[in-house]
Amino acid sequence: MTSTVFKSLTDTAFDSVEGYRQAAEKADSPQLKQALQQRCQHREQTLQQMNAELQRQGDELVTKGTMAGEAHQMWASITSAFENNDEAAAERVEEGEDYIKGKFKSALDDTQMEAQERAIVQQCYAEICEGERFGDMIEKQFD
Repeated sequence: MTSTVFKSLTDTAFDSVEGYRQAAEKADSPQLKQALQQRCQHREQTLQQMNAELQRQGDELVTKGTMAGEAHQMWASITSAFENNDEAAAERVEEGEDYIKGKFKSALDDTQMEAQERAIVQQCYAEICEGERFGDMIEKQFD
């Protein structure tokens, strides 16, 4: 049985893939658009890793967004920020990445996850940290 923590992290990863996809569609700057598409691909790989663990445990894969919850709301605000300008969007991406990094970090401190889940989260955390550094970088660049 998948832990609630692991399932929640997988939902958040899915929401962030969708956020990157929508943000890339709306970005003005070709460089930002390309960078966002690249990050989206990395996050999709993270989501695939997490879904593989859900599948191993006989659980349903996460194939749609949560529609509720902070992560979805945050990514929705990112996409609407793109209607303003790249600067506002970069700021929202940075906020979204801070959020997901914090969520993964506190999950690693949680004792409820089984060893296999923890190992997957640990592996995915490296990509999440890259995303957070990316968010910081584009926020500085477009500030």
